[in-house]
Amino acid sequence: MDIIKVFGTNLRKYRTKNGLSQEKFAELCGLHRTYISDIECFQRNISLETVQKIADALEIKSYTLLMEGE
Repeated sequence: MDIIKVFGTNLRKYRTKNGLSQEKFAELCGLHRTYISDIECFQRNISLETVQKIADALEIKSYTLLMEGE
């Protein structure tokens, strides 16, 4: 299991499920759009604080983003 790929895949799934563009979602998180893109393209190793910001913006539990096949 590659946690970076699992997280990036889950982020994209939940973001698109909520009908959010990368730009709009980045605004909700207080992050830059290219940072969100890098996460979804498996190019970033992010901090736990960023995991929490993303989960809060998606209104889900943070561990959900780390679960394979979710």
